[in-house]
Amino acid sequence: MRYRRLGRAEFEVSEIGYGAWGIGGIQWLGGDDRESLAALRRAVELGLNFIDTALAYGDGHSEKLVGQVVREARTKIYVATKVPPKNQLWPAQPGIGIDRVFPYRYIIECTETSLRNLGLEAVDLQQLHVWNPEWLHRDEWRRGFEDLKKSGKARAVGVSINDHQPDSALELIRTGLIDSVQVIYNIFDQTPEQNLFPLCQELNIGVLARCPLDEGSLTGTIREDTVFDPREFRAEYFRGDRKCQVVERVAALQKDLVGVEGRLAEIALRFCLSHPAVATVIPGMRRVCNAEANCRVSDTGPLDPRTMGVLRDHEWNKNFYD
Repeated sequence: MRYRRLGRAEFEVSEIGYGAWGIGGIQWLGGDDRESLAALRRAVELGLNFIDTALAYGDGHSEKLVGQVVREARTKIYVATKVPPKNQLWPAQPGIGIDRVFPYRYIIECTETSLRNLGLEAVDLQQLHVWNPEWLHRDEWRRGFEDLKKSGKARAVGVSINDHQPDSALELIRTGLIDSVQVIYNIFDQTPEQNLFPLCQELNIGVLARCPLDEGSLTGTIREDTVFDPREFRAEYFRGDRKCQVVERVAALQKDLVGVEGRLAEIALRFCLSHPAVATVIPGMRRVCNAEANCRVSDTGPLDPRTMGVLRDHEWNKNFYD
């Protein structure tokens, strides 16, 4: 496992991090706690030292599982979590004031709840789970982040940028008041490279690349006849003819990757890690076999320029979160 600096937070985090949404249950079905804990422990054994969770993931269930593994680990594990929007709207909607989404006291109380779930005295990175640039000059989030740091309850602070809106955080980054951003970045959505990543590199802001496998599209396992439990998030994400679109796009991608070593999922993770702005990539991995496969990716290094050129041609302007 290789490690990178998380911007000015100065954490040395593993290139492969652990995205802990799936182990929270509720919106991701098909796993169980024993299997999730085994995958988490195996990832830590393989050198993974960064886990991204959230209070909203299973109403704190993900945090409780993460905390269990972190407390028993013999090495330092960096934990990131998130404050959910009080109005429960993902993504943040224009015209809705921060007083309805992230009031000051709510930010503090959610952090304290997360710490209880985790069984920790401090979180390494606290994030707002959505962001609206209309809130830039409001005092609520600024004072909340400042007081979390002063109290020692959060070592660093950041935001999880709205789906497919990387430029919405540019002015926020320029304030100098956050340490990191979390953003969708994968072979299909390469837009953060245009403006967000250069600014993050200039101002030494850590980047967490989320959805590197596009909710499973870039594993190559989604077929036209794939059926998801209607209670699961992906049933909505891949509704209508979207599975057909994915199958067509992935087939074209795999055709162009003939001769390139590695499974599609491995290549997708290496794509993210090939950009120097990215500190860590956070795929979900609820099974031991996935944890092992994903952690091995760090040993293979960045993709070569020719392969990167091929992948550049497969950018896809879509938003299945709508």
